[in-house]
Amino acid sequence: MHEVWGIAAIWLGLALLSALISQWFRIANALSEIIVGAVASFIAVTFFSTTLAPDQPWIKFLSGAGAIILTFLAGAEIDPVVFKARWKEATAIGFISFLAPFLGCAFCTYYFLNWSVDASWLSGVALSTTSVAVVYAVMLELGLNKTDFGKTVLAACFITDLGTVIALGLIFSPFTFKTLIFAVSTLLAFLLLPKLIPVFFLRYGAKPSEIEAKCLLFVLFSLGSLAVWADSEAVLPAYIFGMALAGSIGKDHALIRRLRTLTFGLLTPFYFIRAGSYISIPAIIVAPFSLFVLFTSKIVAKIIGVYPITKIYKYAQKEGIYTTLLMSTGLTFGTISALFGYSKGIVDQHQYSLLVVAVILSAVIPTIIANAFFIPYYLLPKDKEVKR
Repeated sequence: MHEVWGIAAIWLGLALLSALISQWFRIANALSEIIVGAVASFIAVTFFSTTLAPDQPWIKFLSGAGAIILTFLAGAEIDPVVFKARWKEATAIGFISFLAPFLGCAFCTYYFLNWSVDASWLSGVALSTTSVAVVYAVMLELGLNKTDFGKTVLAACFITDLGTVIALGLIFSPFTFKTLIFAVSTLLAFLLLPKLIPVFFLRYGAKPSEIEAKCLLFVLFSLGSLAVWADSEAVLPAYIFGMALAGSIGKDHALIRRLRTLTFGLLTPFYFIRAGSYISIPAIIVAPFSLFVLFTSKIVAKIIGVYPITKIYKYAQKEGIYTTLLMSTGLTFGTISALFGYSKGIVDQHQYSLLVVAVILSAVIPTIIANAFFIPYYLLPKDKEVKR
């Protein structure tokens, strides 16, 4: 048993180091955890002839639980009021933000990199994402999350990632009788639980026993188990379930804060460090052209798709470019999709490494350019104008 505690100490030590790096360099914590996982794995294999034991069952469970709850929280944070008011705009931007790189990246990896059909579609899914975590952090720092512009961009991010999650489930899950049961169960949960759960919480909630958290985890793990049984992905029902509860549970800031503490404090470090541990640094070094194709195809496809839509809705130039660059970011769902492909044997370690690094670059480079040159300062709340 001492080995389990020792491994846990190492992983949480890496999580602590990642959090410090995130603070020092002001980058997304998930990004630093992926990088630390990759470097730590490289050091362990190269100098100590060992691994970080990422395939230990308990590590896989904590990692999977982190992905499920993080996905739920992402869905629960959508603002229903703003989405209803500007749903056409958010849907148009979000849908093309998914579709353009999904098709463009799949085309480029198939014809330029000679990947298999399945691997090419997987690359399209992984690179079609927009990082809600990165966009939300930027909006929060500037105060744009309080404006209609910022809320519309965040809503568009959810549409993009919803397309990614659905594509991942539809393309790589065989349609069987199990799939039908899973689809019907998810639909019933989407329709019934938003009505039943608030009533249940009102009757039994607000107790030290944390009945609300236990109830949500029970539903999430149940739906996740059903999804895996149907050969789908556990994050798919979690995202849909989160969106269904955004108008009720999403407004319970205390409950969301407690779930965030559990998720970011314990669970997601195991997910992102584990994702990073599978990256082969030597494979990246010997394939710069492949990395260039993956990264460039995503950014170019996002620009070609998103920027014209912003002009249709009469965005000013800075607003349009800023929106396009933020919609070009990727992180959480990109790594989830890539890890799904690697665990299912759709892509090999070399392809997986290239995909994750391309996703990481898309989280960093567009954000830096957007904040350096294209912030629409005239939209910022007055108390944030000092940042100009």
